[in-house]
Amino acid sequence: MEPRSATDAALTAVFREEAGRLTAALVRALGDFDLAEELVQEALLEAVEHWPAEGIPQKPGAWLLTTARRKAADQFRRQARYREKLAELEGEGMSVDTAEGDDRLRLVFTCCHPALSREAQVALTLRAVAGLTTAEIARAFITSEATIAQRIVRAKRKIVEARIPYRVPAERDMAERLAEVLAVLYLMFNEGYLATAGTRASRRDLAEDAAWLAGLMVRLMPEEPEALGLLALMRFHLARAESRFDVSGGLTLLQDQDRGRWDRERIASGISLLQRAAVLRRPGPYQLQAAIAACHAEAPSWQQTDWRQIIALYDSLLALTPSPVVQLNRAIARRYLDGAQAALDDVEVLADPLDNYYLFHATRAELLRDLGREADARLAVMRALTLTENPAERALLTKRLA
Repeated sequence: MEPRSATDAALTAVFREEAGRLTAALVRALGDFDLAEELVQEALLEAVEHWPAEGIPQKPGAWLLTTARRKAADQFRRQARYREKLAELEGEGMSVDTAEGDDRLRLVFTCCHPALSREAQVALTLRAVAGLTTAEIARAFITSEATIAQRIVRAKRKIVEARIPYRVPAERDMAERLAEVLAVLYLMFNEGYLATAGTRASRRDLAEDAAWLAGLMVRLMPEEPEALGLLALMRFHLARAESRFDVSGGLTLLQDQDRGRWDRERIASGISLLQRAAVLRRPGPYQLQAAIAACHAEAPSWQQTDWRQIIALYDSLLALTPSPVVQLNRAIARRYLDGAQAALDDVEVLADPLDNYYLFHATRAELLRDLGREADARLAVMRALTLTENPAERALLTKRLA
């Protein structure tokens, strides 16, 4: 028998992979989110009871589905309103494998429907598609289980009340709806990669969950270049995860990171995803951000970074999605090509739209210090400190005041 820790890890991996499939198949058959989730939880609990002693079945998804069907039959055989649904549930055609892609796509698009708030979209996606518990989601977002439970309940109620369809959007709506799904995953990843609140500088599990979901989207929609671009972007960032913090938990800036600790396998995977996206000839914001990250990932050293190429990519990104944050990032890159004064000139024009963004003031402080304006730089750092709760960012800014 495997050690308990190994068994638990194996069970967790199987549950993560199968929970979304099973939920999707049951929602399709029963048309009831709450009922499907209840049956999934009961099936998973039975697996926890049996699998450690008996071993994980060769086809765990089929085992879980059979268990869920049996529990549904026991529960609803005498309730007339479920007889028709039960017939489908018990039918030969019901499988977590057949039409699995369609089922999980339906589930993702339902969870990320624009009628739901962004917070509800994220919570419901993590619960229904990624298979996280309410407690796990609450830990990821540094909030109470009750708050997360309320978000999920409200989201499900909204789905019923607004009659949100359980389906993949029509082709004419696909671009807008896919953008919504990818935006949810992007937000989830960023929140995990550098936490905006709480005592931890990053929440690696949340970033990994977002990357897992992005990988699922790529498997289900392999011809969507922006899904490929988003997954590539996540892989480039995660490749640097081990070098982003020092031994005391302090933030290590990109130029100071040990590139020997970067995950070259993840970088290669990101490059491959970008190449697949490029062949489809439909450029988009995530692909361009991933291309910028690739420039950093492929540079042998900070000094050998291709800043001219990075600025050109930012120009392309600005043409697609004009944004003061993108302008700020372009200005940061320009510092290393044209000098601090040119970069500061670009930064100063962003004062109004970015006055409440800590990175605007932190960047301005660096440029002012480069130009010998120490007093102004200190004021900018002090302003930046009022705008971030992230402990690693605060520690780095405080060090600059010393």
